[in-house]
Amino acid sequence: LTFSLLSVTLLVSFGSSMLYGYNLAVVNSPAVHIKAFYNATWSQRYGHGLAPSPLTLLYSLTVSIFALGGLVGSLLVGVLVERYGRKGTLSRSSVLVLLAGGFMGFSRELGSPEMVIIGRSITGLHSGICLSVVPLYLGEIAPKNLRGFLGLMPSIFICLGVFSAQILGLPELLGEDRFWPLFLSVVVVPTSLQLLLLHCFPESPRYLLIERNDVCGATKALCRFLGTHDVQNVIEEMKEEQRSLSSIEMVSVWQLLRDRSVRWQTISVVVVNAGMQLSGIDAIWFYTNAIFKNAGIPVSQIPYTTVGTGAIEVVAGLIGCFTIEKLGRRPLIITGFCAMGICSAGITVSLLLQTALPWMRYVSVTCVVGIIAGFCMGPAGVPFLMTAELFTQSHRPAAYIVGGSLNWFCNFTIGFIFPFLQMSAGAYCYLVFCGVCLLVALYVYLIIPETRNKTFMEISLIFA
Repeated sequence: LTFSLLSVTLLVSFGSSMLYGYNLAVVNSPAVHIKAFYNATWSQRYGHGLAPSPLTLLYSLTVSIFALGGLVGSLLVGVLVERYGRKGTLSRSSVLVLLAGGFMGFSRELGSPEMVIIGRSITGLHSGICLSVVPLYLGEIAPKNLRGFLGLMPSIFICLGVFSAQILGLPELLGEDRFWPLFLSVVVVPTSLQLLLLHCFPESPRYLLIERNDVCGATKALCRFLGTHDVQNVIEEMKEEQRSLSSIEMVSVWQLLRDRSVRWQTISVVVVNAGMQLSGIDAIWFYTNAIFKNAGIPVSQIPYTTVGTGAIEVVAGLIGCFTIEKLGRRPLIITGFCAMGICSAGITVSLLLQTALPWMRYVSVTCVVGIIAGFCMGPAGVPFLMTAELFTQSHRPAAYIVGGSLNWFCNFTIGFIFPFLQMSAGAYCYLVFCGVCLLVALYVYLIIPETRNKTFMEISLIFA
């Protein structure tokens, strides 16, 4: 593990991946203040406030538009990484966050709820690009024995992003009504640092050699990342992959879906990425305060309970990162989904019984913590890592488009319908998440092989 590898991993994780986690959770604590702003603005414009249902709909749109932006961003990944490279795409996408921060930061001054919604959609666009490009970049620069460790580093920063939003959302910090525009626009700080420093690091060696045929540039990049001039074995492995793909151009999404030789890899990416979002984790992150309120936690204690769950997320992410190379990908992701499924069922049971047994509210909190810990330990980062590992260079960008677009579509679906699902089904809505988690865990157990410490060509041969 060289200084260059660790530095660039920390930089792109901090400047890109962390923003995804932050934007997932940032709308949780200021929900009351944002709704009040929407209501007051509507009243100034039209002479009357919004009824509860339209206000819930408008706020649900604010929450879920982030995912729609992410969906668009994920669809652009293939074009961007082919034209600008992995590092180049990350640098250029940083400008989007600066634009979004301006929209959200000045929205109240200009009396414009539309600016909040536009800003949220632009941050989603950035996250949609980076959520695929960061693991793609790290997966290509990392040696095979460190691919799991470096590949899960972004998931730790996603958890840190959620935790940061929970900390800053406390009433003593930015949780007051006057601070919520600043709270939403803090994202410009990490991305500015990335924009300043990322040019100091090389492009992905695999991109340079296999797609640009730049052997000299790839050799220099490898020497920088690996800290040694003895990189000939790695260059030969890349050339072997290049020769095997010499008659194959970069495939489109449609070609990927029709390609029988990678059918099971494609199905696996679809199942794991869709399952990751349909597991209910985004419902937990978007609406943590509402869930704890329904569980009977006193309103004054909810922000601090939420921060406690955020601290556990970070610890669980660290456990996953430091054990993935010892345990492998499959055990982590199976254990994570099983834990989430069991805890989702536990929330249903505790909510149904809490009227008769008031202490069951603490069981609800424990189950929420269990869902978050199970997610951060494996499902948070492994699907993106596996997408890089299951495909060769020609199919990888298209695979990220498929996985990323499904990920964001399901994210939007959960973010938008969860409040209405909760109103109609009550405590039973969590049983849907339980079923999804257990089915995904069963699929991974039966179908997906272990990819730890194997080259991309070896993994392709296992599936073949």
